[in-house]
Amino acid sequence: MQSINIPADRGYTSEHIWLKADGDSYILGISDFAQNQLGEISFVDLPSAGCTFAAGKEFGSIESLKAVNALFMPVSGSVLEVNEALAETPTLINISPYEKGWLLRITINEAAEINTLLSARQYLSQLK
Repeated sequence: MQSINIPADRGYTSEHIWLKADGDSYILGISDFAQNQLGEISFVDLPSAGCTFAAGKEFGSIESLKAVNALFMPVSGSVLEVNEALAETPTLINISPYEKGWLLRITINEAAEINTLLSARQYLSQLK
């Protein structure tokens, strides 16, 4: 397997979404593994600020030359902010999946749902 970056400062889902605490909110995006599998990202369809989703529900999609993949909310929450830079430059996800290529900033409805996320080590072991 090609070397991939999986920072330990966030939680992951088996659907390759990461979630990181940032003050009173959380930032989420797709993992380095996911962006590598997809190839060059050409379009991202994301919800508007104010939308609310239950854990496991589809909140958008990501498109590359290889495929269109649904994105699933890792926890129940409401969208505070969308990374508007992705509308013009979706390849930010390929270039910087954990920093400039984040997807959403959210608030969480059920703090206990954080405990359902995989650690970086657990996520990596699932990829092998």
